Amino acid sequence: MTSVHHPFDTRIFYKEIRTLATNGYDVTFIAPHDHDECVDGVRIRAVPPVSGKLRRVMGMGWRLIRTALQEPAELYHIHDPELLLWAQILRLRGRTVIYDMHENVPQDLKHKAWIDPRLRKTLSALYQLMERLLLQGMPVIFAEDSYGPHYQWHRGPHETVLNMPLANQLLAIHKEPNPHPALGYIGDVKPWRGSTVTLEALAILKSQGREIVWECVGQLTDVQRQSMEQFIHQHGLNKVNLHDRLKPDVWHPIIARCHIGLAVLESLPNHVNSYPTKLFEYMALGVPVIASGFPLYKEIVEGVGCGLTVNDPNDPQELADCIVQLLDNPEEARAMGQRGREAVRKHYRWDVEAHKLLKFYANLLDIQS
Repeated sequence: MTSVHHPFDTRIFYKEIRTLATNGYDVTFIAPHDHDECVDGVRIRAVPPVSGKLRRVMGMGWRLIRTALQEPAELYHIHDPELLLWAQILRLRGRTVIYDMHENVPQDLKHKAWIDPRLRKTLSALYQLMERLLLQGMPVIFAEDSYGPHYQWHRGPHETVLNMPLANQLLAIHKEPNPHPALGYIGDVKPWRGSTVTLEALAILKSQGREIVWECVGQLTDVQRQSMEQFIHQHGLNKVNLHDRLKPDVWHPIIARCHIGLAVLESLPNHVNSYPTKLFEYMALGVPVIASGFPLYKEIVEGVGCGLTVNDPNDPQELADCIVQLLDNPEEARAMGQRGREAVRKHYRWDVEAHKLLKFYANLLDIQS
């Protein structure tokens, strides 16, 4: 169940749900959507989406739980902190609820731009207190290794299921590179995820006579799109393509044709301490990467030798220099891409995480029986 994510979210639908469904589980997915449907053997029960955070937490949460109560399931798997309180209704009725923790919310609250800086620590502490109450005995799936140390107080069943790429699908894709120098990005499109610094770097390169394609694939708010299009128009960046959200089988070949994949994220707790799935997706497609120089990222990028890192993810000149370095050295860039692809083939794959998910489910069902 989710009140926030797209019904075809990569981690939730294409990885976890598909893994469960192909291994004999009868899965119903309750999510914001405009119609009920059955996809890949999974029944999607649509709950009409609402706008506004408060309305989503209150109205959407209740409608999701009300729908869930109509489903006689053995396990209920939630993906949003907004649903933690509502999930207690299911627990009070004897249902087993799993919480899939995609982000370390207490750490994230300390850096939210929309929260008054004077209130951030207090809100973080209050949220931690709420978690301690609501997560007692609840099975938890951590999406990152870094979350566990913050939750040593948790006494319920838990497992870490990393958001690794669907390697087999990605490794099977081989595309001729774009005839024009091209950057690729996949993920939510936000300033703190590199949208602004990338446009600024492209403007620098345009002033040097370099016209570069940017295939930007990911969810955009209307405000963000308007802001980016205004910058694009002002600087004559005619080769920037804002694709919005696309299904994997559509964006895979688009990114595979790019010369560089971007994972230049700002220094926020949920970035610094979390693997960016896009990094492994670029690697699997054989695309060399430019990533933020956080220790966790450098361990992968420099350890594998699959790209470059920037010391300051907000410095467009440094990013522009890295782009030029890779574009002007195509043989080395190609070798980086191949090293990344081989590393995914051997190590960084969803298959391993899928096994952990299935074992976790099986253990919970054994406890119930």
